[in-house]
Amino acid sequence: MRTIKLTIAYDGTRYNGWQVQKNGNTVQAELERAIEKAAKRRSRVHAAGRTDAGVHAKGQVAHYTGSSDIPSGKIPVAVNTFLPRDIAILKAEEVSSGFHSQYDAKSKLYSYYIFNSRRRDPFRERYSWRVPYELDIPLMRREAGMLLGRQDFKCFQARDKRERTSVRDILSVGIKRKGTTVRIDIEADGFLYNMVRNITGTLVDSGRGYLPEGSVEEIIGSKDRTKAGPTAPPQGLFLMKVRY
Repeated sequence: MRTIKLTIAYDGTRYNGWQVQKNGNTVQAELERAIEKAAKRRSRVHAAGRTDAGVHAKGQVAHYTGSSDIPSGKIPVAVNTFLPRDIAILKAEEVSSGFHSQYDAKSKLYSYYIFNSRRRDPFRERYSWRVPYELDIPLMRREAGMLLGRQDFKCFQARDKRERTSVRDILSVGIKRKGTTVRIDIEADGFLYNMVRNITGTLVDSGRGYLPEGSVEEIIGSKDRTKAGPTAPPQGLFLMKVRY
């Protein structure tokens, strides 16, 4: 049996997230069907992180175990033949049998795209959140600096189906503007449910003047989700890279 590590990109618009569900199509289900057709054997595909409905990925990582003799370098072509056009395997490599895409990950990098414009654009809005208000980017950067380090981020955690610690280590936060595009990059050792989208909504509230300077530090200290900003919509969020 071989363990195959995959790097995957997908447009999450049409999918109910990564994880297989009884109702609704998912990225995991499409990948497992395609691998079965290519390798003539069904395999469970495990991802580094389960993206939600409407969220995209440019560098999702997953793995599966199988007995197929397809060379790893040819797996992307073989499997992509059976995948829809909005999902693609970018790279496949054989790794040790003990590798696990989720448990071996050291950090994940997400990017959130904001289309900062009063004018609508149906192409831009498919992959970003249109925010029509003027944003104070220097202020957003100062507020984002309060997120760094190992802290309890319960204030940015959406209601979850299971109990888990809300302590995470945010390694870096960057906010860049280019024209009408504002990109927020966040890398951490792990993320809570909707954490990046809740942080984004809070930073936007700061940037548009809804929250005074110093609010992010107070919100983190409160551990109260109701004190933070709204949940940003899913279409602006991309899983960019998983580090091992």
